[in-house]
Amino acid sequence: EKRFGDKTVLDGIDLDVPVGQFVAVIGKSGCGKSTLLRLLAGLDRPTSGSLTLGAEEEGHSRTRFMFQEPRLLPWASVVKNVEVGLTGIASGAEARKRALDILGEVGLADRADEWPSVLSGGQKQRVALARALVGHPQVLALDEPLGALDALTRIEMQQLLERIWIAQKFTAVLVTHDVAEAVALADRVVVISGGRSAL
Repeated sequence: EKRFGDKTVLDGIDLDVPVGQFVAVIGKSGCGKSTLLRLLAGLDRPTSGSLTLGAEEEGHSRTRFMFQEPRLLPWASVVKNVEVGLTGIASGAEARKRALDILGEVGLADRADEWPSVLSGGQKQRVALARALVGHPQVLALDEPLGALDALTRIEMQQLLERIWIAQKFTAVLVTHDVAEAVALADRVVVISGGRSAL
């Protein structure tokens, strides 16, 4: 359960996501989808109840979050932005090598030393995806990261995300308003209605 003051946003959510599954969460605006992701990623705490990641209760160290906006550091190069995802994991030459490898996977190795300001919206989201995945997370929480992209770029990003998910075998939880996107990407679709999981 999650409450903000006297407003209950999530109530009675009982959701089990097997390791490696791709789950999409859909529902109307304000139903608690993004709150559920924030709880999963450890960015917020439940008012009551518990979250378990693997064997760890509320263990979020291997969870990464991809937001609706890329949230790149404008003063850091593309590769340095990706290296942020390795904080506490790798540094120096090792961090750069790993960042360049994942940039290659998202098709941006040739833009590694450029500034985020010269990239298109789709390229910025690919950098954000690389940053989220460079540390090989157990869980990737995605809060409508493709919502602001044009239709063709969105399809390319969906295909890229699916390809990397298959290769890295992480668990993915995607919040989206796009039912077609949910069905195309996910093994399972969860509907949240009135703060409860309805399906």
